[in-house]
Amino acid sequence: MRSLVFAAALLAAAPALADEVTGTILAYDRVEGLIVLTDKTVWSLELIEAAPEGLVAGDMIHIEYETAGEDGITKINAIHKK
Repeated sequence: MRSLVFAAALLAAAPALADEVTGTILAYDRVEGLIVLTDKTVWSLELIEAAPEGLVAGDMIHIEYETAGEDGITKINAIHKK
């Protein structure tokens, strides 16, 4: 029983994992707060405090974000124009 409780505690305390991606903007919807990269991934800007000004289709960007394993992206730390 103790090992089960210990395993559950470890899972609950799982750290956020940092990751990053670089890509080219295919579409940027400022109203909906969405960026679509040319690889067809969609990034919601509700996960970042402030997006860089002046983003447009064709810009190459670098996104730094955090995930919670299989629970998905929890936060976008930064978006940089390249």
